[in-house]
Amino acid sequence: MTPILSVERITAGYGRVTVLNDISLDAGRFGNVGLFGPNGHGKTTLLRVISGLLKPKSGRIVFDGEDITAKSARTIVGAGLIHVPQGNRLFPDLTIADCMALGAYSPRARPHEAENRDKVVALFPKLAERWRQRVRTLSGGERQMVSIGTALMSHPRLLILDEPTLGLAPKIKDELCASVMDISKGGVPLIVVEQDIEFLLELSQQLYLINHGSVATEIKPGE
Repeated sequence: MTPILSVERITAGYGRVTVLNDISLDAGRFGNVGLFGPNGHGKTTLLRVISGLLKPKSGRIVFDGEDITAKSARTIVGAGLIHVPQGNRLFPDLTIADCMALGAYSPRARPHEAENRDKVVALFPKLAERWRQRVRTLSGGERQMVSIGTALMSHPRLLILDEPTLGLAPKIKDELCASVMDISKGGVPLIVVEQDIEFLLELSQQLYLINHGSVATEIKPGE
């Protein structure tokens, strides 16, 4: 099976500091991909490069057969590669309804707005109860639901989640993990960065250990 995403020998960093060292990996060849490893070793930087937020020093990113290395983040979102960053980066004075509408801004997502809104509400019933509330009034778990829901409104062909359960209480974490599993069962391929290895093993068909900006270990299905 051809991967939907290929990271080919990417080197990247910030200023003179190199974070990623000639890193290569695939997504979508076997199913969902899980990324794990020590903090500060390049996982978030890799996601930023994939989604066009950080330009690499060398190498290339191929999404569904197209080289997107030099594409803008807006163009990449429009192509259906959607990244939910770590830390609930939402506009605090917008309502949940506003966030969902913003998620569907791209031309490819707009025709599916009503359909995707129904999916988000089914996945996160709590959001329906707070539909007109401002983001700043929500709990951490609810804000994470809004972040993922907004991403789903973009009609993703590949969804990237950066530590979606970070800092959540155990009960809320379990609920969110179940929702992420449901997203996968709905046919959306995932790349997930997570420190909970048991969750990654349940969710993913392929794992990469990222250490010192490189792939230290690749674990394929059956291994």
